[in-house]
Amino acid sequence: MKHTIATLVINKPGVLARVAGLFARRGYNVQSLSVNITRDAKFADPSGERFSRMTIVVDDEGNPRIMEQIEKQLYKLVDVVKVSDHTRTNIVPRELALVKVRAPAAKRAELLSLCTIFRADIADVGEETVIVQAVGTPDKLDALVSLLEDYGVLELVRTGRVVLVRGAEAT
Repeated sequence: MKHTIATLVINKPGVLARVAGLFARRGYNVQSLSVNITRDAKFADPSGERFSRMTIVVDDEGNPRIMEQIEKQLYKLVDVVKVSDHTRTNIVPRELALVKVRAPAAKRAELLSLCTIFRADIADVGEETVIVQAVGTPDKLDALVSLLEDYGVLELVRTGRVVLVRGAEAT
């Protein structure tokens, strides 16, 4: 089962390396990792310290105790403020994908129709290629990429997953 873990950390050099090292030392495969500065009033620090949110997707390999162990190990790291496993939480997950596909002039209208269905945008048009930009759930992006394979995917990049909990509850 894939778990989505949101971790609030103090934004300092080396924190990402320590968190990633924790997963590597334990042999856990990180499937997605996204990190950026965030604003969190609940943990506002009068000293002006900034926070980053790490969203980590990891597979528990069928052993639910693994997640318990990961959470405990993360809390042992000095710069970790909060850890939340959002696997069973009502969340809004999103990723961004950029996909460069072959797009001869004769196929562009068809490709544009496909993009419209997935609410994707054309980010760049070249003589023989188009770069499609799409934001959505991981499943939606998987479906789009699968359909774009028919045109000839030349390059593909995806961001890590980011999430927010629905409603008033904090992530």
